[in-house]
Amino acid sequence: MTTATRTTSYFTTVQHELLRAQVRDFAEAKVAPRVGDMEAAKAVHVELSRLIAQQGWLGVTIDPRYGGMGLGHLAKTIIIEELSRVSGAMGAMVQASQLGVAKILHFGSEKQKRRWLPMISDGRCMPTIAVTEPESGGHVLGMSATAERVRNEYFLNGRKVFVGNSHVGDLHGVVVRTGPGSRGLSAFLVESTAPGLSLARHQPTMGLHGFSFGELIFENCRVPAENLLGSEGDGLAVAYSSSVLYGRPNLTAVSLGIHRAIVEQTVEFATAQRRYGAPLADLPTVKQKLGQMQSQLMTARLAAYHAAHLLDEGRSCDAELISAKLLNVESSLDSARTAMEVHAAYGLYPDSNIERFLRDANHIYAPAGTSDVQRIRLAEVALGTYREQWSARFSEQLRASSGLLNGVARAADEPVIDAEDGDTSPSRWWRR
Repeated sequence: MTTATRTTSYFTTVQHELLRAQVRDFAEAKVAPRVGDMEAAKAVHVELSRLIAQQGWLGVTIDPRYGGMGLGHLAKTIIIEELSRVSGAMGAMVQASQLGVAKILHFGSEKQKRRWLPMISDGRCMPTIAVTEPESGGHVLGMSATAERVRNEYFLNGRKVFVGNSHVGDLHGVVVRTGPGSRGLSAFLVESTAPGLSLARHQPTMGLHGFSFGELIFENCRVPAENLLGSEGDGLAVAYSSSVLYGRPNLTAVSLGIHRAIVEQTVEFATAQRRYGAPLADLPTVKQKLGQMQSQLMTARLAAYHAAHLLDEGRSCDAELISAKLLNVESSLDSARTAMEVHAAYGLYPDSNIERFLRDANHIYAPAGTSDVQRIRLAEVALGTYREQWSARFSEQLRASSGLLNGVARAADEPVIDAEDGDTSPSRWWRR
């Protein structure tokens, strides 16, 4: 078995683990020292968001032809997981940007891809997706924001809320009404500098301090007709496919990273604290809790990696993506509560981090569908009535997004790892 294909676990390759090491080193060196300030300020950390984007990780699923890494969805999961292990806010920042990538990959014209994907890949452009509205929430067909065409421009009017990266985004993928019914939704690429677009004031929330998910306001916002994604009427497909194929696995990865941090820090606390002349971890009741947390983490991680792996193979996996999001969100919340029980009063202090993990974990519940929505979709799978199968529709593009690791899109036939010169650094095998 070659170096390029040897696996270190059931799903991950040597390349995946090299990438993990690089992201973890970066997170601990560059992100961890800023967490305290982000928690205190509760403000959007633009500088750190830009620094992370400049690492090239927003382009993990983008073809190397457009300057991307071409490493696929499991690599994306690892990047988000490792950042979230240190800061849920920065993990959320990357996952939200990936939603913005999805709409261009799957619906963008060649001209749009050549213009925007290279800038996303090298960190000059941070994309978003804007679907949710104040009055309709997750009911996409209930949206009322509109776009009206006048000659070679569209004029957008309305509001979008809970937009991930609202205050750091450079390019918003906005879904609005151009007509009635399900075929009356269309999607546009709207630059943050577009005339008529403004931002509502950033409002601090319970958790994910440093991340922005705010409100975009469109008042006769002028958008060139060439910024239409796909055709008029494709908006519903843009919204749903982005949510299923990117939103759910991305949020799964955020939950997984937070979950890992919860377990690691609870084990560390229980080992260091002493009760009755022995480590707290020796108490049978605490051992039970640690064992339960470990089991939940291992199960959640398998579900997350399995779903991402299926995406990379271009296989039909909507149900696996839905289940992974449900399992990871619920188990991370469960473990956060258990961790609070182990920490007792110590867990109430911000410097313990456990209360931060609990707050951050709650933020992942609603986006891309609450747990109730995931259960309804899984019931449809069980009943044989689930019909969307976005993963099947975009299977070729999803498979191509991991082309570098699969040996499909390597530039100039260069090996993924050059064993002769001994350079196995991640930058060696994803950069040309």
